[in-house]
Amino acid sequence: MTERRGLFLTFEGPDGSGKSTQMRLLAKKLAAMGYRVVETVEPGGTRIGEQIRRILLEPEHREMCARTELLLYFAARAQNVEERIEPALREGRIVLSDRYTDSTMAYQGFARALGAEVVEQLHRIACGGLQPHLTLCYDIDVETGLARARRRGMNRMEEQAMEFHRRVREAYHEIARREPRVRLIDGAPPIEKVFEATWGAVEPLLAGAQR
Repeated sequence: MTERRGLFLTFEGPDGSGKSTQMRLLAKKLAAMGYRVVETVEPGGTRIGEQIRRILLEPEHREMCARTELLLYFAARAQNVEERIEPALREGRIVLSDRYTDSTMAYQGFARALGAEVVEQLHRIACGGLQPHLTLCYDIDVETGLARARRRGMNRMEEQAMEFHRRVREAYHEIARREPRVRLIDGAPPIEKVFEATWGAVEPLLAGAQR
């Protein structure tokens, strides 16, 4: 495999945590500084991935079983890695991804109780083991996060029971405890204050990034 020369940053957190807003702010700042930035989202990021995204998130698909959900997320991710993420990293770009395998670990591995081992196995198959250099995980209490989600319109995953979302948040805390690449950031303060923490985590990694 060709050496990856770029920087891979992922943005994680429970629904309504503000991760997408923080990613957009970071992308804008990096681009203004002259860095070559690629933004992507999961599920999605590619033409095929967007079709899978619609299947996964449409509220009408409530009968979807947990195993189907897990495999569809990795199908979209495999296409994203192959088509967008890996090529951009080989070109030395900074790749920002709104969710990655940590989401699957939290939502399907933990909250759906499918287990960490199966998620790790599928990650090796679908992504070739590709891991982010840094994962920014935004923490928010479940009630606040879901209130934010309701204001913009909720998808199938956001409509899950409150207890499901509590397990997701607990899972992210566990992932942050065991993974040194994960930086847990309080998502409750005003956007500008959260971005200060975001930038503080990212800036030290930019020394070796290409412009």
